[in-house]
Amino acid sequence: MVRKFTDDRPAIILGIETSCDDTGCGIVDTTGKILGEALNSQHSTHLKHGGIIPTFASILHRQQITTVCEDALRSADLRLRDIDAVATTTKPGLPLSLAVGNTFGKYLSRIGNKPYIPIHHMEAHAVTVRMVHKVDFPYLVLLVSGGHSLLAIVENIDKFYLLGTALDNPPGEVLDKIARRLKLANIPEFSRMSGGQAVENAASKATDPNRFFFEPILTKKRNCQFSFAGLLSTASMYINKEEKEFNIEGGALIPNAYDLCAAVQVVLIKHICLRTQRAMEFINSTNLMSQEKRTLVISGGVACNNSLAKALELVCSKMGFKFIRTPAQWCNDNGVMIAWNGAERWIANTGIIRDRDEIESVTVEKKAPFGESWIERVENANIKCKLVKLKEF
Repeated sequence: MVRKFTDDRPAIILGIETSCDDTGCGIVDTTGKILGEALNSQHSTHLKHGGIIPTFASILHRQQITTVCEDALRSADLRLRDIDAVATTTKPGLPLSLAVGNTFGKYLSRIGNKPYIPIHHMEAHAVTVRMVHKVDFPYLVLLVSGGHSLLAIVENIDKFYLLGTALDNPPGEVLDKIARRLKLANIPEFSRMSGGQAVENAASKATDPNRFFFEPILTKKRNCQFSFAGLLSTASMYINKEEKEFNIEGGALIPNAYDLCAAVQVVLIKHICLRTQRAMEFINSTNLMSQEKRTLVISGGVACNNSLAKALELVCSKMGFKFIRTPAQWCNDNGVMIAWNGAERWIANTGIIRDRDEIESVTVEKKAPFGESWIERVENANIKCKLVKLKEF
């Protein structure tokens, strides 16, 4: 049930997101209606520097956050007095970036005399889908992005069971580095894309996807852990080899760049699918979810990859799971997902801080655990898993 006030209206939550390089503000109510939003992306700026520079990102957040929040309120035709609570990402993320959002969020809470709701960034990604689709607890979630890669059971808004996570580089970071090393941004049609988008689009133009061989990843490890560092090192080895062989210099691309992108995408997708299938096998073997509730939700920037989504949808159909992808506009970092997590917490009456001294004492965290670890429990289950046959992508 949605908690309502004496004037019989849903609560309105303002959310602030500054965990990395996007300054976002979203305003939603507890029915899931998006009332207003604004976002300032630093992507093109950081692209020129070859990656995110934390101190620079922090400066840009400070320059933009007031305008972004004002724009969100204006788009909702609301003022701060109309807001019932302020929700802000406080963990995990870049500390300097998080601090900007936390400081501004506490400022709005103080001057408006509003409750404050600190938000775990990955928990917000995990439940955003419930704003637009009817997804009942519990469900399986796969979060794949530039900062994270994990599989977890979402028991409720406050309880998560972690089945597997990245042992090294997250997939989005690997795709960005491979795209940068391949100099895909020098091709006009890819110049404004993220690394992952560029690799996906380049892969679709491949003429020989089997030109480069990559060893399958962790196929003998019976767990749900992810590893992408080997993929990055192998891709770098091939790029170095081709640059020497074809005498590539300056901003020129290796002649087989598209084929390499296709090979990278295939091995990455198969690895993610195998880990996800094992998580499903674990859930099915332990009856953690009733058959009618077995659902896989995917979110995060890499979840926007259509080839990955198609492959995971096929795995779901074979494993008896419903497949739901968080809408693309909410897969990447944004203020709306933070506001919705605050709304869910308002409904459940959990994680809301009303005491002023307690609000002022809220700090940010660079790293933060995601729920209760069931990684060892999955390993002990020793589940043998053969990846379902995937169509070409």
